[in-house]
This record gives sequence, C-alpha cells and structure tokens, in this order.
Amino acid sequence: MESGRWPGDGAEGGFKLSEVLSALSYVLDMVEGQPPGHTLRSCFIGMRIGERLGLGEEERSALFYALLSKDTGCSSNASRVANLFGADDFAVKKDFKVVDWSRFSETVRYAARNVSPGGGPWSKLRRFVSLGTQGQRGARQLVHIRCEQGAGIVRLLGFPEETAQAIYNLDEHWDGAGHPHGLRGEEIPLLARICGLAQTAEVFYTEFGPSQAEEMARTRRKRWFDPDLVDVFLAEARGGRLWMELASPDLLETISRMEPPDRVKLATPERLDDVAYAFARIIDAKSPFTYEHSEGVASVTTKLAVHMGFPQDEVRDQRRAALLHDIGKLGISNRILDKPGRLTDEEFEKIKEHSALTYGILDRVSPFRHLADLAASHHERLDGSGYHRGLSAKDLDTPARILAVADVFDALSSDRPYRAAMPPEKVFSILESDGHLCPETVQALSTLISNGEIETNS
Repeated sequence: MESGRWPGDGAEGGFKLSEVLSALSYVLDMVEGQPPGHTLRSCFIGMRIGERLGLGEEERSALFYALLSKDTGCSSNASRVANLFGADDFAVKKDFKVVDWSRFSETVRYAARNVSPGGGPWSKLRRFVSLGTQGQRGARQLVHIRCEQGAGIVRLLGFPEETAQAIYNLDEHWDGAGHPHGLRGEEIPLLARICGLAQTAEVFYTEFGPSQAEEMARTRRKRWFDPDLVDVFLAEARGGRLWMELASPDLLETISRMEPPDRVKLATPERLDDVAYAFARIIDAKSPFTYEHSEGVASVTTKLAVHMGFPQDEVRDQRRAALLHDIGKLGISNRILDKPGRLTDEEFEKIKEHSALTYGILDRVSPFRHLADLAASHHERLDGSGYHRGLSAKDLDTPARILAVADVFDALSSDRPYRAAMPPEKVFSILESDGHLCPETVQALSTLISNGEIETNS
C-alpha cells in the first residue's frame, strides 16, 4: 500500500471529509482488484471533464463525491463473483475492467480465462456452462447488487441524491446495453456518464498507457459512452497536461483543490461516526458469513466500555475501532473467507494478514490513525498466542481486551462457513475456559447479558 499522506494532519474536525474518503478509497481499490490510487485517478479525470463542461459548484460537488465513493458497493457482490467463477474475486474483477463485455466474443474469452483457474477440464466446463445459462440476467444482477449497495452507502453518508444516482447508474451504457436497467442516452444521469467514462479511462491508462486509454474512448464512443463527453475527454487529453498531472506525486493535493471551495464538507465527529458505520457495512457485505458482524462487535464493545466506566469520548473511539476492526478483510479473497471446510495452513496465514492490513489502512486515515493499534489488536491474546504481532498481557490495555472479547463473542454467536452459531452456554464455556482472554471483561459481558443489556441468539 502506498504511504502517501494528505497534507493536512490536524485534530478531528480539522480535515475535509474528502481527505478521509480518499484515504479509505485505497481499500476499495483492493476489493476491485485495482492498483492503489485507482479511485483518486478516476476522480481527477472525471473532475477535469466536469470542469471543462462548465458544471456549477453544486453539480461539481455531487460529482466529486460520486467519483470518490463510486466503489462503495464493490464488496457486496464479491462472494457471488468468487462462487460463480470458482476463482479469486480480485483477479476476476480486475480482468473484467478491461473487457468490452457488451461484445459477445470478448465476454466468452473473458469467461474462459477466469473460470476455475488451475481446475481440471470438467471443472472449467461446468463453471463455463453455469455462467452461460445465467447470461445477461446474471451479469445484470451482479451489477445491480453492487450499484444499489453503493447508492445506499452514499445516502447514509448524507450526500445528495445526484451522487447516489451517479453511483447507481455507473455501469449504464449510452447505447442501452449496460446495467442494471439498460438505460439509454440521456436517460442516464450526466454525472453517471462522467463517472463511467472516467473510471474506464483510468483503468486503461494504468494498464496500457495514455494512448490506449484514448483509443478505448474513441472505440466505445456512442456505444458505452456519451459521444460529447468522449470529445471533451479527448480534447482534455490532447491539451497535454492531463496525463502528466495524473502521474504527479502531488496528485493528492491537486484533487483536494478540485472540491468546490464553497461546498467543502468537514470531517466533523458526527460525519466520522457515519464514515465508520458506512465502512462497517462495506466490510460486512464482503461475505454472507460476516453479515452485521462489525455492527455486532461495535454494539458489545460500546456497552462494555460504558459498563466499565470509560468517558464518552473514549467510548466513541472504541466504537469506531470496533466498526473498523475487520477492514483488512476487504483485502482477503472470498475463496478463503467463504471456504466451507477447514483452511489450509497457507490459507490461515493469509487470513491472519487481515489485522495487519487493518493497521495499514487506518494508519493512512488521519482522524482514525490513533485507532489503528486498537483496531488491529482484536486477535491478540494475553498469553502472546494471538496475531499479527504476538502481543501479550503487558501490551494490551483495557480497550484492546474489550475488543477481543466482543469479537470472539459475536463470532461464536454467529453462523460461519464451517459451523452453525453456538448457543450462549457453549459460547461462555469457551470464553471462560479460553485463558487467552481477559477474565474481568468476560465477567462484565456475563453481567450485561444477565441484566438483559446484551441480547443473545437463544
């Protein structure tokens, strides 16, 4: 992951919301199988198109946040993609971005490349036939799931409906052959048309270079993309500075300045709460077996922190850390996350990387940086047997111990690919006999359950 920082590094509330979302966009790039910075480069291209079109400040603000948030629904179809192709969801999604899937021959070649990699001929044939029977209906459903989730996330964050509609209609095509509803021409919202062109141009630029990005736009003009927007994009590219600025090490600062100054949104405490909750929804959508896990851990963590006498600001921090503790799982393939059987040693080592990824992701988000250690410590244990750093009791403060107990409690109380949810008595038998978790915190949890303050699945 790139180590670039935003120039501002002040106290909470002293940041732009766009800086927070831009830093977090790197994990969304991972989910889409894209190189770091894909979202930011797409934002730059899209905003240059919007500026050349002469959009007003309100429209440019809605476009700006649509471009930064365009992939917030990306985790919602990852499990289905992995299952449908029998392949790593990152690889399948990455290859998909450069395919002209409105052309049958390209779609067939794409499917042949990606189904059951490493599998035998019969395995590949079964997957291929399954894909063929689902056809356009299956593809439309996958896009609909993704776009609907993304639009819902940006509404949750309080962005205007124009931003939500840009994301919902991101994969519609000018000729009506796109998804999810086959809108045609100017039926597609203008901001969605800009976002669709910008993200595809960025993918081709990064994968093949500027000339191929321009050739792609010319080839798909009047099919995928609004011809007038393609002309604007090509004129911007011919101006000579687009590609040079896109490769600049100062791109972060340039993008920050693209937000209309009269529409700047600050990262207030309330907005940071919303961001943490929104990303918890993104995290939990990655796998059907982690549905509402982050929210469940946050609820238990919050109640334990209040019960154990923490002040309100620290309770708020612990809740945010709990909501974001599994953000590193967005960087783990669903072929591993959703595996119904026992993980191999190699697969388990891969799973263990998610806590280190959580640290790396949150460390780049200035207002969440102080939570990175706590969030990444949820698999550490008192006896040093946990991961990813092998911390022990002397290294683990009470918030870290609370988060670890809340995480195990919610995990044991929920269905997993390899077992059903456990009844409360068995959950507590494990928590109390584990020896690796803080006994005082386990006792506090027991008290809250006895008092009816925390519900169980019994």
